[in-house]
Amino acid sequence: MILKDILLNCNPPHFLVDNTMYLTRMGSVAYGVSDDLSDEDLYGWCIPPKEYLFPSSFGYIEGFDSPPEFEQYQKHHIESGEKQFDVVIYNVTKYFRLVMENNPNMIDSLFTARKHILHSTEASELVRENRKLFIHKGCFVKFRGYSYSQMQKMFHFHAEGKRKEQIEKQGYDVKFAYHLVRLLGEVKQLLTTGDLDLEKDNEILKEIRGGEWTSQEVVRYFEENEKILEKQYEESKLPERTDFFEIKKLLMNILETHYGSFNEIKQSDEKAYHFMDQIMEICEQWRRTK
Repeated sequence: MILKDILLNCNPPHFLVDNTMYLTRMGSVAYGVSDDLSDEDLYGWCIPPKEYLFPSSFGYIEGFDSPPEFEQYQKHHIESGEKQFDVVIYNVTKYFRLVMENNPNMIDSLFTARKHILHSTEASELVRENRKLFIHKGCFVKFRGYSYSQMQKMFHFHAEGKRKEQIEKQGYDVKFAYHLVRLLGEVKQLLTTGDLDLEKDNEILKEIRGGEWTSQEVVRYFEENEKILEKQYEESKLPERTDFFEIKKLLMNILETHYGSFNEIKQSDEKAYHFMDQIMEICEQWRRTK
């Protein structure tokens, strides 16, 4: 398993390898603009042990105990074979929250081409099959905001080596420029089709990454497409927001797919409440004797 090979010497949480449900290539590889020297970005999500998601069912009392916590595992420059990897694996609950917010990176990770998925389980296939549930008109605000930040970074850069030489030659950072154009193209697809092909604009992105566009051309492209996107936003048939209850139902389905029945958790909750009632009764009897 590629995940196990990559994380072998990185001291991940003990449950991470076996409980990772989804792992996909991201970055330039997923966008179809990589070269042989490109590092690989890997994104994924996991379902941690039950006590991480349902601490009260395992005897932890909110505000008193310190239940186990896990939001994400992140590690940069992991060497495996001849490649270097940057890996981020999220707790499924954080992953769902970010996708519901239409965070561009998270949306991209759900729409990578099948050839880039390195690991997928029954639970993650359920999420992939229902990925359009997460898309809403708020994607316009999120993606446009990210594109603005790329515009700023185009002209305010700190780099060394060959990249610094390229920036000085071009007068701007082509990496941020191609991400700016990519984000605009992606949100256009989402607003008009509700779907996303990450490699759709890869020829244009390769041109920008190769220094074939001037900074003025990039800025003009942004300004022209921003106006078009505003109109597409108004006309989009996407819902105004995600259906929280449908997403929660999906989350519960994948947790049951992984954990099995929730009866044990429900029974544990009932026992916990029963014991708490007994403790409160004892405390009240003690108080009366004082």
